[in-house]
Amino acid sequence: MKRILSVLLVFLMAAPLLAQENYKTLSKEDSLKIYNGASTYDVKSYSATFKKQKPKNIILMIGDGMGTAQVFAGITANGGHLFLDNFKHVGFSKTQSASDYVTDSAAGGTALAAGYKTYNGAIGVDKDTIAHPSVLEKAEEKGLATGLVSTSAITHATPASFIAHQPSRSMYEEIAADFMNTDIDVFIGGGYKHFTERKDGRNLINELESKGYTVLQDMNKIEKVKKGKLAGLTAYEHNGRAPERDGMLPKATDKAISLLKNNKDGFFLMVEGSQIDWGGHQNNTIYIVEEVLDFDQSIGKALEFAAKDKETLIIVTADHETGGLGINKGNINKQNVKGGYTTGSHTAVMVPVFAFGPGAENFTGIMENTDIPKRISELLEL
Repeated sequence: MKRILSVLLVFLMAAPLLAQENYKTLSKEDSLKIYNGASTYDVKSYSATFKKQKPKNIILMIGDGMGTAQVFAGITANGGHLFLDNFKHVGFSKTQSASDYVTDSAAGGTALAAGYKTYNGAIGVDKDTIAHPSVLEKAEEKGLATGLVSTSAITHATPASFIAHQPSRSMYEEIAADFMNTDIDVFIGGGYKHFTERKDGRNLINELESKGYTVLQDMNKIEKVKKGKLAGLTAYEHNGRAPERDGMLPKATDKAISLLKNNKDGFFLMVEGSQIDWGGHQNNTIYIVEEVLDFDQSIGKALEFAAKDKETLIIVTADHETGGLGINKGNINKQNVKGGYTTGSHTAVMVPVFAFGPGAENFTGIMENTDIPKRISELLEL
């Protein structure tokens, strides 16, 4: 009887994590490994002329699980061009964590957020579980406006790494509570349940509203917000796939920028295209390509602002590669891609780093993932 109770307890403790990670089911249909061209979008070229050598604003965009193969799959699917074509400063990031040759998103996110290596599963703490501030928190402390946007739950590993400090990525309710310890200006993503259906009985929506946030769940209403602090919780848990989201990520990116730019001292914004990773876990080329194209259109929104503003640096990278994607066959004219995979998990390969704007030259060559937030901190004098 004791053994049965122990097994049940372990299951109950793991259930929230299993629910959050249910996107890792491997696809068995070979047809999902082939993306057959759909409609394309126009890619605009932007002038890289800027006011100063250092940026006033920085937008860090993370394509979770996005390696070079995922990028080229997107290029092929859009007929040969992405908004990423505008990024002339390119480098590579090494992604290993303190505990593993192959990182997870928590350790990878923490490295990109705070500039140190930690163990797989850690959120905003080092390998001794000691918390250190992220670039977002340091920017906030200096008086910059700050924001987070994600297609996953906002409490999921990558966005959580910029605002929370917990020993395990599975502590979603504790991560949500960490939002109450900051004055972040804008956050948009899923995870409504972690703010409301809590073991401790707290209703964090009420607490957010008492702190002056407008809290909304409908993206159409979120787009209409013109000023003030905004908490957009766009899904009960995770948002749906790109075709189901109706442009949520590009719209949320545009909205976050429109609110944050009102701070005269500048802003720091992190935008995550979460589900490129999920397509990789499933070995689903269609899923990957749709998410890369959605993420690239979000990059387009950031570029449109940065080219006009002339004081904004955009950095695009990944926390790791997922799936070991190889492009085995394709046709740019027909926008067709056939993917092959080495794994249903993450891999250890380097991932690309793209930069556009004042200070972009600091993000070339081969670097550690931890170098990225260190260089951001130097440029913003955090």
